[in-house]
Amino acid sequence: MARKTDTIGARIRYWRMRRSGMSQAVLAGLAGVSQSYISQVESGRKTIDRRSTLVAIAAALQVTVADLLGQGTEPGDPARERAAECVPAIWSALIEIEDGERRPLTRTGDELAADIARSDLLRNSSNYPAMARLLPGLLLEAAAVGGTVLARVAYQASTCLRHLGYRHLALNAARVAVAAAEDVEEPAWLGASRFAYAQSLPIEAAPLAARAADRSLAELQAAAADERVRQMLGQLHLAAALTSTVSGRPDVARDHLSEAAREAATLGDPPDGAGFNGCGFGPTNVGLWEMAIAAELGESGRVIELSRTVRPQVLAASNRQMSYWLDLGRALAESERRDAEALAAFVRAEQAAPVPFALNPLAQDAVVAMAQRAKRRAVPNELRLLAGRLGINLAS
Repeated sequence: MARKTDTIGARIRYWRMRRSGMSQAVLAGLAGVSQSYISQVESGRKTIDRRSTLVAIAAALQVTVADLLGQGTEPGDPARERAAECVPAIWSALIEIEDGERRPLTRTGDELAADIARSDLLRNSSNYPAMARLLPGLLLEAAAVGGTVLARVAYQASTCLRHLGYRHLALNAARVAVAAAEDVEEPAWLGASRFAYAQSLPIEAAPLAARAADRSLAELQAAAADERVRQMLGQLHLAAALTSTVSGRPDVARDHLSEAAREAATLGDPPDGAGFNGCGFGPTNVGLWEMAIAAELGESGRVIELSRTVRPQVLAASNRQMSYWLDLGRALAESERRDAEALAAFVRAEQAAPVPFALNPLAQDAVVAMAQRAKRRAVPNELRLLAGRLGINLAS
């Protein structure tokens, strides 16, 4: 069964018509793109490759980027619906913690540690619906202990909520993590929490996210003798590089990328593929972020070139492997002549992390765009099957 609105383009058209029938030409002028581009996006023949373009179109329509992505609101996906049942309880737990209330601890230290480790395993496998079921109770138990225990669980909650599309709640969880790390003056966890905060800010707030990452980098520099802190410094440089790119400051982004690459070269990839807090910082992760930044710049050829030097399988987190194949697939799909290769990449992305792939609006749009191009010939069976798993109706 098809979802209510299958593509970003369909949502753009919906909101455009809500604005007193705003024409495509007017929207294009306000967003700084061409009318033909808006037409192709709305019809599903073209995808939006840049976050900055999403921001510009959302601003022109006076809506949020989340409205255009359908994140946290769109019905029809079983994984999102299973997780959505747990979100009110997670929200309630976060409010209780932020208000300073603390319940008595009901689990032993070993039991709590085992549950936190289980949540981390689910995070590494990108099983966010299963994580969401654990988090309400786990947050309240961690709050009874406080310190790095609460920082770690709140970080997990922020990651889970962000990937499910609940960025406003992810931001609340990140703030809880920051406060817990500050209470015990733990630089490594403070770095992780500040990274979660920068990641959770809405795309529209990219300049703020870049400034927040810059402040954290300056604050944590004094503790750089700790290898865990150095890993988080590297992650913060990567976050600042991407948000600076979205903000239209490629020169600043290059500086941050260079710093991250320098740090990664001295640390190497984590032997266990995870590193501190599962961040996986090292040369491979830098390469993945470089691919994402090249995609944001519209440099599909550069994405393909970088992909030849990156081996995502050395990292434990399945969503990092998914991001590799998704970015590569979207770059390959820019040329209709490479649709077969793009499809193979999308299938690999789905295999790596089925839940986040199914929830990713950019993945859905890419599949729809390929199907639109294939309408004049028989749609490949593999593409039809992939679309079906995403809940996309190719018959319309």
